[in-house]
Amino acid sequence: MKIAAVLIVTKPHQPEVAKVASELALWFERKGIRASMDAKPAHGTDLCVVVGGDGTLLSAARLMGEHQVPILAINYGGLGFLTEVTREEMYQVLEDVLAGKTVMNTRMMMDVAVHRDNTFVESYQALNDVVIHKGTLARIIELDATVDGQYVCKFRSDGLILATPTGSTAYNVSAGGPIVYPTMGAIIMTPIASHTLTNRPLVLPPESRVEIALRSVPDEVYVTVDGQVGAKLALGDQLTVRRSDRCVQLITPAGKGFFDVLREKLKWG
Repeated sequence: MKIAAVLIVTKPHQPEVAKVASELALWFERKGIRASMDAKPAHGTDLCVVVGGDGTLLSAARLMGEHQVPILAINYGGLGFLTEVTREEMYQVLEDVLAGKTVMNTRMMMDVAVHRDNTFVESYQALNDVVIHKGTLARIIELDATVDGQYVCKFRSDGLILATPTGSTAYNVSAGGPIVYPTMGAIIMTPIASHTLTNRPLVLPPESRVEIALRSVPDEVYVTVDGQVGAKLALGDQLTVRRSDRCVQLITPAGKGFFDVLREKLKWG
């Protein structure tokens, strides 16, 4: 991979992380590579280096917009399913990136559109998940689900998760959804605390067009995308979720596979 310019994205308001990012910038400059921590010139970069947790990486993917470049994520957060490279491994992995010794993984994204009274309201892109959830009241919400024009069922639950394979290890797995190999194409539909005990998660083809209609509003209901952006929903609102034309390229160290990450993060034997 030929790299002339790098964008460094950091966890905000963290002095220690900012120090690491500054050291990284100097390291790139010594190698004749322009490094910036200003997101505005993102369209002119060849590589994005994220220093933070999974949330920082999700922000970076959204920040890149149409100009998606390979992303290398350095874990400076918590569990870090997406940020696989430790701080200790950072410079060695970067040397491998410059030498072309790393692996590139393509991750699908989802396009999300919200309509109200047949009028477009808002759109989002998700790398991890789209979550419809209630506010503070204990009452359940009702959601009608349709896939490719075929009625699925009425979910009576605390909410509903629509996840990508990348997001299958996030909220989805906490709600009892399956772990899906992250480079696969699929849309995972998982109810949150379903009132109907026979409701189970569904794994749908990536080309599916999923439509969700809000049929009850106990108090406040929201849609949240990647746990970071979203909006309050109203009775009758409809969400359409489908595979995006855009995808994210994540760089992983050679020799470190997905099952290595699962064993490390989930403490599997």
